[in-house]
Amino acid sequence: MQVEREIVFPVEPDELWEALTDPERLEEWFANDVELDPHEGGEGIFRWENGEERRATVREAVPGEKLVLDWDDDGAVEFDLEPVPDGTRLHVRETSPEFSTALELRAFAFEWAAA
Repeated sequence: MQVEREIVFPVEPDELWEALTDPERLEEWFANDVELDPHEGGEGIFRWENGEERRATVREAVPGEKLVLDWDDDGAVEFDLEPVPDGTRLHVRETSPEFSTALELRAFAFEWAAA
């Protein structure tokens, strides 16, 4: 099964890239504790208050354009960033949506728009 979301953020691609790859920024909207090396072959660990932990490997990383993470549960999430007149369009495709980053991004988008 695959989940897809597309959201336009009112920022430049580099700023959105930082929100997707900087551990401190990820802790603002995704997980409570994040370790991430956002380079091809880099590792990531995402921890939540409820004790859940997910690990990922960075399959592809093109700053400001594309990030692909392979989850340890055989799922994957792909972020494609595209400059548009209103900012940056983020297209998210995720497999194994029992835990969906794509859905978490919707809440993040609302928070960003309200700030």
